[in-house]
Amino acid sequence: MSGEPAGAAPSLAGLLRGRRAVVVALAAVTAASWLYMQVLTDRMLAMPGMAAPAMPGMPGMVMAGAVQPWTLAQAALTLLMWSVMMVGMMLPSASPMILTFAAVNARRRARGDAFVPTAAFTSGYLIVWAGFSVAATAAQFGLVAAALLAPMTAQASPILGGVLFVAAGLFQLTPLKYACLSRCRSPLDFIVNHWRDGTAGALKMGMSHGLHCLGCCWALMALMFAGGAMNLLWMAALAAFVFAEKLFPAGRWIARGSGVLMVGYGAYLLAAA
Repeated sequence: MSGEPAGAAPSLAGLLRGRRAVVVALAAVTAASWLYMQVLTDRMLAMPGMAAPAMPGMPGMVMAGAVQPWTLAQAALTLLMWSVMMVGMMLPSASPMILTFAAVNARRRARGDAFVPTAAFTSGYLIVWAGFSVAATAAQFGLVAAALLAPMTAQASPILGGVLFVAAGLFQLTPLKYACLSRCRSPLDFIVNHWRDGTAGALKMGMSHGLHCLGCCWALMALMFAGGAMNLLWMAALAAFVFAEKLFPAGRWIARGSGVLMVGYGAYLLAAA
């Protein structure tokens, strides 16, 4: 069977095959991230004397009533934990943007443009969240040292939890939140208006999208401390919320309504502390 002539529009079957390949790859990476987090949680629960999740060798383990300093290995494990967590939480909501990039890229390639791997765009996106993971690791270190975060569970004190909810709720109501959210909710518009040729261009496009996504979701991700950084149910709840906010038709109203609720709940926690 002969292939399509050069310059011909990609066939529907070809587009569907390419789309399926991207979907399978995204699903596999996401599933692997969640599986990794599940394995960590299971190991923590198996630790003797642990009534709540904790990671073997995690920074700030309490011994003889004192918080032990971090080692390089413990810091690296914490950074890995946050990096994998961000992949598992953020990749599903970024999938429409990645699939749109793959579709536009396939059409451009059929017109004779150079092949650009979708992995380059995705890598750019994940590089930004890797940077956030570095910041989250540093924040965890500082908060544990300040006795505002439980060493073993990485869960905030009631006062810090209240502050985090109020801050996240207020950010949900800001113009910056809606500006970033709008770009995340319009994949085709973003791809067309930010297109750059070549693999390096795709990497920069992915980083640009990642920055918009970070601008939209950083406060929500900070709430991981409020529920415990290793709490899988809390992680799943926040990931589902981000997905709904970005992809549901009423996403902007979800953001607004949640902002009011977060401020109210944060105020309750502060009042009860």
